[in-house]
Amino acid sequence: MNLIIGSHVSYKNNSQLLGSVKEALNYKANTFMFYTGAPQNTNRGVIEDSLTLEAYKLMKENNIDLEKIIVHAPYIVNLANFNNFDFSVSFLINEVERCSTLGVKYLVLHPGSAVNCSREEAINNISKGLNLILDNEYDVTILLETMAGKGNEIGRSFEELKSIIDKVKFKDKIGVCIDTCHLNDAGYDMSNFDSVLDLFDKIIGIEKIKCIHINDSKNNIDSHKDRHENIGFGTIGFDNLINIIYNKRLESVPKILETPYVTKDDNSKEREYPPYKYEIEMIRNKIFDKNLIKNIRENS
Repeated sequence: MNLIIGSHVSYKNNSQLLGSVKEALNYKANTFMFYTGAPQNTNRGVIEDSLTLEAYKLMKENNIDLEKIIVHAPYIVNLANFNNFDFSVSFLINEVERCSTLGVKYLVLHPGSAVNCSREEAINNISKGLNLILDNEYDVTILLETMAGKGNEIGRSFEELKSIIDKVKFKDKIGVCIDTCHLNDAGYDMSNFDSVLDLFDKIIGIEKIKCIHINDSKNNIDSHKDRHENIGFGTIGFDNLINIIYNKRLESVPKILETPYVTKDDNSKEREYPPYKYEIEMIRNKIFDKNLIKNIRENS
């Protein structure tokens, strides 16, 4: 199986896509996901074409397929919110354009949260916003992420995502990113993933899955809490995650790790060391390393 595996990486204004590629290669990854600016705000710098071209060259030399690279929209964008609607639409129109400039085809988006409105109104707002955002000539697909259902999050079920997608006019520009932690926390049984895929296929269509966020969960199934855990150290478990990662039905879909950074020691609250190089190696070997955290601390 041709495993397409990577992680979230940084995107810094002085190195941009080139820096993202270099970080991914450091993790021995063959894909990656990034924000085109800080995830906690909407400030965005000018994209430097020279850095993009250098990134393309480095990707080609290392067999990284540009068509499998993912951009993630910042969390603060909320198409469901009436008060924030115009700003969110305007920002995402610009973000789609930035993706196109970088040559990235997929933009992952949290659908939104129902603030001062019903879930039905929120779903209508999201669909309305997507129709405005996707009315363009760019070859960029927005991927709605499956959510844990924390608070008033929209997208906690396949049925909710379908209700959004059904109202989107540009069907060829809308897809889904499934997140293993979110699915677990939303109530889907990750130990029976083929049945989950069957359900998704029946409701939405498996061909709409264009990205998978691979995360273990700190919480039990149906907790609606959304707290990611390192691979094999959570309630989903290593074997279940390996079965998901190597599922033949999703072989061509990029798998992206968003697991927590490792702290300096058990008493520290600061997350210092990225685990991705070690987790990717563990996934490729298909052997769980119970000393993963210790090894990261000793070798970082």
